[in-house]
Amino acid sequence: MSTAAVTTRTGAVLADLLPVARNRYAVDTALVLGGAALTGIAAQLSVPVPGSPVPVTGQTFAALLVGTALGARRGFLALAVYTLVGLAGMPWFSEGESGPGIVSLGYVLGMLLAATVVGSLARRGGDRSVARTAGTMVLGSVIIYAVGVPYLALAADLSPSAAVAAGLTPFLLGDALKAALAMGLLPAAWKLVGRQG
Repeated sequence: MSTAAVTTRTGAVLADLLPVARNRYAVDTALVLGGAALTGIAAQLSVPVPGSPVPVTGQTFAALLVGTALGARRGFLALAVYTLVGLAGMPWFSEGESGPGIVSLGYVLGMLLAATVVGSLARRGGDRSVARTAGTMVLGSVIIYAVGVPYLALAADLSPSAAVAAGLTPFLLGDALKAALAMGLLPAAWKLVGRQG
C-alpha cells in the first residue's frame, strides 16, 4: 500500500499517515507496543494527592493521546497490552504499582474504553480542530471517571460522595490543563501534515 493511498483516504488518524513500505502489520504492532510503553512511562510521572489513594499522573493524558493518534482498534490494543502486562506484574501502573489489587484499577479499565472511543472519534475528525479536540478529550475523561470512581468506591470501601471527593474533584483542574495541551497538539499535528478535515 502506498503512502499516497493512506493519506488521501477519509477517516484517517495520525498513525495512518506514517509511510508503510510493505508490512503494515509490523508497523501496527510497533505502534501498539509503543502506545503501551508510552502509557506506562507516563504513569510514572506521578504526584500524590493528599487525602486520595489516586495520584495525579501523565497516564490519562497518554492514554487519550494514544487512542486519538492510533485510532480505535490500535488504541484499544495498546491499552489492552498496557493493562494485561500491568496485571501480570509489570510495575508500570501509577506509582510503580501492578497487579489486580490496586484501588486505581478502575481508571486503567476506563482508559482502555476511553482510548477506543476517542480513537473512533478521531477517525471522524474529532482531533482536527480545537473545538472538536476539546469535545473528544472531555468525553474521554468522562469515560475514565465513569469507570474509575465507582471502582475506587468499591475497592477502597468509600461512599459515593467520598469516592467523588477523592477520585474526581482533585483532578478536574489537571484534566482541564491536559485537555488544553491536547487541543494545541493534535490540531497542530494535522496542520503540520497538511491534512485538516
